[in-house]
Amino acid sequence: MRSGGGARHADRDLVWASTGATVVLSITLAFVFGYSFTFTPLLRAGFGTLQAGRLALAADTASITLMETVDDGVMLLMPGAMQAPFPSRLFWGSLAVSLVIAGLATYPLNRC
Repeated sequence: MRSGGGARHADRDLVWASTGATVVLSITLAFVFGYSFTFTPLLRAGFGTLQAGRLALAADTASITLMETVDDGVMLLMPGAMQAPFPSRLFWGSLAVSLVIAGLATYPLNRC
């Protein structure tokens, strides 16, 4: 029997928990900011709260969903990207690559 197997299992669980929390946070922030970037100008243009909310939901839900699916998927597929420290090249490089790919994926959807 190998020694330290339990520690490796615990480390793996911690990595997955951290990764899951990061994904949930990124999706939550994407929807909050994505909707607010549409909702706020609509309110300023004189739309009512309910109407602005409905328009923001209709206009942005598919785009944000696809963007986050592709972005998070690419980040999860890049080895080490989700555990890379904030100031590292791996963090910023993988983020840039994932956002470019996600942007290309959502471009046709946003052209409608």
